[in-house]
Amino acid sequence: MTQLMKPSGLLSNIPSLLSDFFDDDRFSLDTRWLARVPAANVKEKDDAFYIDLAVPGMQKEDFQVKVENHTLMISSEKKEENTEEKEEYTRQEFSYHSFRRSFALPETVKADEIQAKYDDGVLRVTIPKKEEAKQAPRKEIAID
Repeated sequence: MTQLMKPSGLLSNIPSLLSDFFDDDRFSLDTRWLARVPAANVKEKDDAFYIDLAVPGMQKEDFQVKVENHTLMISSEKKEENTEEKEEYTRQEFSYHSFRRSFALPETVKADEIQAKYDDGVLRVTIPKKEEAKQAPRKEIAID
């Protein structure tokens, strides 16, 4: 099975994609930190990897998805301001939401063919595999 790789060198202390979601101690993290980083599901199929990020309330224009040095980077920044002025008072509310996720990619993917789609609060990123990385179908061997 092919796995998304953890970066080496200076970034080697950063949790890998899979350890972020499958380590037993992830539920002991500070919940304020988890609230700012969208949950992600990673699936591997024969033809591609699929990453789904739960990011409700966003627009597709709020995201930036790019690949650099075999690293997939997904980020978002959204600012909202609401000002209400009346004779008696002025009320101003604002919010700022941002996140950044990065995933180390193996050499076995077609980085130039990655696609992203945002629909119903889920950002889905499809990372196709190279032909040589796809698992060959099973073949029965006849016994003579």
